[in-house]
Amino acid sequence: MDDKKIIELYFSRDERAVEETQSKYGGYCYQIAYHILNSVEDSEEAVNDTYVEAWESIPPHRPEILSAFLGKITRRLSMNRLRYHKAKKRYPEATALALDELNECIPDRSSVSEDIEAKELGELIERFVETLRATDRRIFVCRYFYLDTVDDIVKEFKFSRSRVYRSLEKTREQLRLFLIKEGFFHDE
Repeated sequence: MDDKKIIELYFSRDERAVEETQSKYGGYCYQIAYHILNSVEDSEEAVNDTYVEAWESIPPHRPEILSAFLGKITRRLSMNRLRYHKAKKRYPEATALALDELNECIPDRSSVSEDIEAKELGELIERFVETLRATDRRIFVCRYFYLDTVDDIVKEFKFSRSRVYRSLEKTREQLRLFLIKEGFFHDE
């Protein structure tokens, strides 16, 4: 079933919408959740929560790209679950490593305006990612959006580990310089 028909099922409050969503995008959402959580049980729960949130937000929301809409929900829910595990010191090491790599070029913020700054940062990163060459963009997104391991990226792109590491290192440095240029933070 195509996405427009699935969205219409949501708008008519037909429960088949969830079944069709699960049939078409269940594997995609699970892959996102599993790369973040590295746990079958937690990933399944995050995907089920994605269906609930999609049901609650369509309508009034009418997503232009259903896969992106669901992926964003799954990623947010998985990251929330990861933060919960992190607070309990039970999060996967590979995920922690990816997030630590980004900490090198993104400043730590702790203030009342944290949510506003996080939104601004997200918009700046989106603008930055659009400037990257296609291959570097895909590697960056795989690593820091989907939280793929370097080994997963090596297999997917058929690159050497050193090529992937160089691309990520170069892109993180470009991001750091971009954020400085945009005034998001000052070089220390």
